[in-house]
This record gives sequence, C-alpha cells and structure tokens, in this order.
Amino acid sequence: MKKIFTILFLSTFTFVFSQNDKAEIAKTVESFFAAMRNANASALKNTFSETIVFQTIDKNGNVKSEDAQKFAESISKYSKNDLDEQIKIRKILTDEQLASVWMDYQFVFKGKVSHCGVNSFQLVKQNGVWKVQYIIDTRRKCVK
Repeated sequence: MKKIFTILFLSTFTFVFSQNDKAEIAKTVESFFAAMRNANASALKNTFSETIVFQTIDKNGNVKSEDAQKFAESISKYSKNDLDEQIKIRKILTDEQLASVWMDYQFVFKGKVSHCGVNSFQLVKQNGVWKVQYIIDTRRKCVK
C-alpha cells in the first residue's frame, strides 16, 4: 500500500511541476511576442539566451539565418502594434532544462495580414529562468 501511495504522490508532484514549467515557458514565448508588438527591443532581448539562433525556411526550402540582436534592434524602429505576430501554441514539450514550443502564427504588419506559418522555439532554463535559445519558422501565404 505504501508503494502505491508513493508512486501516486510522485506522479502527481511530477505532473504539477511540469504544468508550472509549461506555464513559465508559455509566459516567455508570450513575452517575446508582446515585446515585438510594443516595439520594445530591450524587452525582446530579455527573452533571449546569450547564444540565441534565429532561422527561417523560405518557400523553396532554403534555411536562412538572421542576427537576433539586429532583429531586436530593428523592431524599435516601428510603432507599437505595427508588428503583431498572433500565435496559437499547439504543443510544449519539456525535459529538465530544455523545452520545445510548436505554434501556428499569423503575422500582421501595420494592420494587414502579411503571412502565416509555424514557429518552433527551443528554450533553455538558465539560472531558473526560461530563455529562447533557437527559433526556426516557416513562412507562407495565409489560407482563409
């Protein structure tokens, strides 16, 4: 009986811990996109790990890299709400200090839909805080 109780207790504890981590991971991702909407380069950089990698896959399947620091600086040239990437998180997977977030998105530029796709974010937990380590996305025309 003690063995069954211990297994149930540990399973519940692991589930609760995992849900708390997933909420913190989602919060980091949401902060990333809120910073873009607010044209706040400093807040955006605050979500980055020190060695963040940005990539995109173009319509021909080519993978292109972008300098994340330059990207962050470029958003400050826009007005609030010019850059509105609307996301829908589909899946968050975790293992200790690693997380993977898969989300659909629709990018709205100055009030008009520009393109859609999928974002794949990899996050790492550093000093107790989830940071974005790697981003890769697809870009295509939106289907209505």
